[in-house]
Parts: sequence; C-alpha cells; structure tokens
Amino acid sequence: MASFATAEACDTNAALLANGDLRVLQPIFQIYGQRQAFSGPIVTLKVFEDNVLVRELLETKGEGRVLVIEGGGSMRCALVGGNLGQLAQNMRWAGIVVHGCIRDVDEINGCDIGVRALASHPQKSNKKGIGEKHVPIHVAGSLIRDGEWLYADSDGILISKIELSI
Repeated sequence: MASFATAEACDTNAALLANGDLRVLQPIFQIYGQRQAFSGPIVTLKVFEDNVLVRELLETKGEGRVLVIEGGGSMRCALVGGNLGQLAQNMRWAGIVVHGCIRDVDEINGCDIGVRALASHPQKSNKKGIGEKHVPIHVAGSLIRDGEWLYADSDGILISKIELSI
C-alpha cells in the first residue's frame, strides 16, 4: 500500500473520474490510526448515533476490507472508540471511515488500522441495534456501494467501482 498515491491515481485515471467510476470524497475527514494510507473493498453501514451494528460488522473477519459508516454526520456522540479500533485491528480490517465521530483518539492512534472521521467526541453512542448493513450510502458528496473499493492516504479518499492497479 505504501506505493499507492491518491493524487497519482487521479492523474492517471482521468477517464474514470470523468465517467464517475472513480470519485473523490469531499475533504471533510480527520486522519487517525497508525495507517496513514489504506485501501480495500468497501462494506457499507448506515446508522445514527447507535454503534451496535458497527461492532457486529467489526466482529467478522475483515480480510483487508474497509468499513464505511454513514453516521448522518452526527457530532453528538462517537460511533467508534478504542475497543472497536482494537477489534478492527485484530480482525484484520484495513480501515474505517466514519461520517460522524470517534472517541478514545489515543487508543485508536495506537491501532494498526486507518481511520477517518469528522471529529472526536467523548460521549458513547446509543445501543439499540438500529441501522442497515450493505446498503448504498451517501457520504461526503458521493454515493458509495457495498463492494466498491476505497483508497485513502494523506491527500484524500477515493471511491472506485473497480480495483485500481497500484
């Protein structure tokens, strides 16, 4: 993954950008976790201020996938904390993108995963188990589908319909 650069991918895939098969997410995310750059097939999740389904998905084998959580952009609680960051690392997820907040930033920064989130918030989420797994979601100006590919580095985040050669 170290050799992959989102800027270079944009430069060399102009046709994919033009037809929408490659999309750039709006630059709204903060960078957390030890992996500054990460990529993998996407697993989508739509929740609001409730992280029960986040845990359920992270308890499955990650196999290098990236969990993309549409959390409604909520700034009122965290959807991912240190325990879930450690779980994601142990289950071999490549990364987590949260359209919402995280907490336990120091713990997450100690995990060997890539994490992007809008901000940190100390309050935990609800535990009702409400949400939808593997559904199309809208995050940062783009429609994202389960099974598409995500590429993230210090320059930004790309969503691709196909796996890009790195």
